[in-house]
Amino acid sequence: MKPNIRIIFIVGCLLSALNAEAQQPVKLDSILQVINESNPTLKDYRYRAEAMINFAAGAKSLMAPEVGGGAWMLPYPGTKVMDERDKGQIMLSVQQKFTNPAKLRANQSYLNSKADIEKAGETYTYNELRALAKTAFYQWLVLEKKKKVLQENEEIIRLVLKISQVRYPYNQSKLGNIYKAEGRLLEVQNMILMNDNEIIQKNILLNQLMNLPKELRFSIDTTVQYHEFVPELVDTATLGQDRSDVRRIDKSIQSMRFNQALEKFQSKPDFTLGYNHMIPRGTGMPSQFMLLGMVTIPLAPWSSKMYKSNVKGMGSQIESMKRERESILNEVQGMTAGMVNEITTLNQQVSNYEKRIIPVLRKNYETLMLAYEENREELPIVIDAYETLIMAQTQYLDTLRRYYEMIVNYEKLLEK
Repeated sequence: MKPNIRIIFIVGCLLSALNAEAQQPVKLDSILQVINESNPTLKDYRYRAEAMINFAAGAKSLMAPEVGGGAWMLPYPGTKVMDERDKGQIMLSVQQKFTNPAKLRANQSYLNSKADIEKAGETYTYNELRALAKTAFYQWLVLEKKKKVLQENEEIIRLVLKISQVRYPYNQSKLGNIYKAEGRLLEVQNMILMNDNEIIQKNILLNQLMNLPKELRFSIDTTVQYHEFVPELVDTATLGQDRSDVRRIDKSIQSMRFNQALEKFQSKPDFTLGYNHMIPRGTGMPSQFMLLGMVTIPLAPWSSKMYKSNVKGMGSQIESMKRERESILNEVQGMTAGMVNEITTLNQQVSNYEKRIIPVLRKNYETLMLAYEENREELPIVIDAYETLIMAQTQYLDTLRRYYEMIVNYEKLLEK
């Protein structure tokens, strides 16, 4: 499938989500593909790179020739002319400047290098946008899980409330317990509303990144399963190859060197050739012509100081960019080392919640709930067990969210 057709298909799938009867869950890869093709910021970089390439295509062209005409040695009106030769001449001239070819080649290389900087900038920006989209997607995913938990809790409270209301006329339940259950039900319903609003905010953010209508509503693929992520420490050589901001600095250094070369070539001369054709106004005089050749002398002290200073200044800028490159690599390497430990810790916490903590608390709650249904346990004990389970589930989802966010940040640093 061609890229443009594929994008139209993906966008069509997203737009079909407007039909509530037939929503098609959208995968993360599809969202990232639309962002890559449709985000206006990325398009801006592409057009700027294209502009530099077009500028470079004409960089080796010569300046347009100059054509002129005029009168030469004409007497003032009213002046008595004693000789036909004193009537002056009509002059036609053409002149062409030939820029030194070395300058033209250097300028073309410099403009092409500017296009490479824009391309590296596009890659860097896409990595930033991709991280934003992945963060929003995984936050949305956790919110969907949280919604299911809240809906399950709502059903549990309704069941507890129904049992309490049935038992109350027989003095098997206290009125205070009924009010407490009703209050908890309203709290959970309010939390569901807040959770739905957060989902809409993530939806709007993804629409913005994909350059789609902000009111578009779609669902995401929630079949993404938790998996253990094993981060690795990386060296600065690998980071230098993978990170687009470092590559952009490399391209900027290369471009500055091309600009240096262009400035150095200012020491080379340019040439100008001219031809003048003179037609006499009087009789007895032949037509005449003049050939003229000129060359610039850029080595003159008063003209060479500027480009020599520019070359020296660019050398200082190159050294500054090299130090910036080292600083980025050093900082990123330190950040990834810290993230490796954080991801490992969060991964263990998520595993503990899923395999140990929540199953034990759920079993405790179900045991007490069964005892309550058989009128062998008091409602406050059941509610305490229920609230302990809810707290653990909330902490689990918060830990899962931080786990996903940390992975996204780690992948953003390494541009994976």
